[in-house]
Amino acid sequence: MSKLKGFKWKYYINYAVVFVVGLILTLMSFTVGLEQSTIYLLEKMLIAIILAVSLNLVVGFLGELSLGHAGFMCVGAYLGGKISLILADKLGTGPLSLIISLTVGGLCAAICGVIIGLPALRLKGDYLAIVTLGFGEIVKSIFQNTSKESFGGALGLDTPRYDKYTLFIFGFALVLLTLAVVQNLMRSKHGRAITSIRDNEIAARATGINVTKYKLMAFTVSAFFAGIAGVLYSFSNFKVNSYTFGYNYSIEILVMVVLGGIGSINGSIISAALITFLNTKLATILTGDKAVLQNLFYAVILIIIVIYNNSPALKGFREKYDLKKMFSRVVKHNDPSVIRDDQGKWARIPTKIPMDEILSTDVQPNQSTLKPDKSKEDK
Repeated sequence: MSKLKGFKWKYYINYAVVFVVGLILTLMSFTVGLEQSTIYLLEKMLIAIILAVSLNLVVGFLGELSLGHAGFMCVGAYLGGKISLILADKLGTGPLSLIISLTVGGLCAAICGVIIGLPALRLKGDYLAIVTLGFGEIVKSIFQNTSKESFGGALGLDTPRYDKYTLFIFGFALVLLTLAVVQNLMRSKHGRAITSIRDNEIAARATGINVTKYKLMAFTVSAFFAGIAGVLYSFSNFKVNSYTFGYNYSIEILVMVVLGGIGSINGSIISAALITFLNTKLATILTGDKAVLQNLFYAVILIIIVIYNNSPALKGFREKYDLKKMFSRVVKHNDPSVIRDDQGKWARIPTKIPMDEILSTDVQPNQSTLKPDKSKEDK
C-alpha cells in the first residue's frame, strides 16, 4: 500500500489512454471491421505521433531548433524498406520481418544522428536549423539519384505492404514504446541535465554537466524514433518516394510540436492526431490548384501561435485564461492552505518518545541532571 500511495497516476494517464484506444480499435477490427480508409488514417496518425513526440525531445526539452526530422525519417524509410524487401522472400511480411526492419531503420537513423549531431550541435538557433535542413535535403537528393536496382531512384522504392488489419496494432505498440523511452528519459537524471542545458547552457556547463554528451544523446534518441516512424511508413505504403520527406514535411512535424506546446508530450500526441486528421480532410477538399492553400494553413497556424505566445498585449489574456491555472482552480491542487501529503510530518518520523510526553514534561530547576563544576565554583 505504501508503494501505491507514492504512485503518481498523472505520469501514466497517456499510456492508459493510448492502450485503451488501441484495444478498442483492435477489437473493432477483428469483430465489426474497420474501413480501409479508417485504418490508413490510423496508421498516419500513429506515425505522426511518433514523429512529434521524438522531435519534442530536441525542440521542447533540449531547446534546439531542428528541421531535419524528415531526413532521419527518410533514412529509416528507405533502409528499413530495403531490408523488408530483402526479407520478404525468406521471412515474408510477418512480425519478425517487421521487427528486424524497424531495428535496422531506427539504428541507421540514429547513426546518422550521431554523425550529423557531432558537428552540428556546436551551433545554436537558426544556424542549427539551417544545417539540419541541409541534411534533410541532401539525404532526399541522395536517395532520389540512386539506381533503380538499389533504392528505386526517382521513381521510388517499392516496399511490401504489411497486413492492413494488424499493422496499426504494431503502431500503437510503437507509440507506447516511444512514450516510455522519452518520458522515462526526461524524468531521470539525464533528463534533468537535458532541461538544464535548455534553461541555461552556461550554468549547466559550470556545474559539470557534459553538454555535448547530453545534446548528442537527445539528438540520437530523437533520430532513432524518426527512423522507426520511417520504417512504419514504408510498411504502410506500397512505395517510398523521396519527395515525401522534403522541407514542408519537417515544417509539418514542427507545427505539431509547437501547436501541442513546447515540452508537452500529451500536447504533441493530440496535435499530431488532429493535424493528420485535418490534412486528410483538406486533401480531399483542396484539389488541383487549391492544394497550395494547405501549406498556407500551416503558415497561418505558426504565425497565430507565435503572436499569441509572445505578444505583450496578450499577456493579461494568457494569464487569465491559462488552462493549467483554470484547472488548478477547479480541482484546487495548488491551494497552499491544504497540506495533502507532508513527507516530514511527525507521525512519519520514528521516535522513541511520543511527542505528547515531550510537550507534557515539566522540568524543575532542582530536578536538573546537570551537576555544576565544583572546580569552577572554588575558583
